[in-house]
Amino acid sequence: MNDNSLRDLRVPSRPVAGKPPRITFPCRYSLKVVGDAAEDFAAMVCQVVSRHDPHFDAIDLRVVESRNARFQSVRLTIRATGEAQLRALFVELKATGRVHMVV
Repeated sequence: MNDNSLRDLRVPSRPVAGKPPRITFPCRYSLKVVGDAAEDFAAMVCQVVSRHDPHFDAIDLRVVESRNARFQSVRLTIRATGEAQLRALFVELKATGRVHMVV
């Protein structure tokens, strides 16, 4: 393996001119939102997501508790329309102060 084939994973990759983006919008986009376990955590996540995707349907929503029931992950799928929508959704979820991570 030569040095040219290695890439420093700490440095974000830059889009190459002429290559299509990795995600083609609109699309179905899966999210996992992790926060402290609480009875209303999933409902709060759904309220925020609904503001960014008016057609969001919680039918496929799954809530998974951590082994010690200290954390919950809410797994859901939205209809993503663009990077700006996703960025705004992530910012609002983090701004609640209840979300630790969005994957």
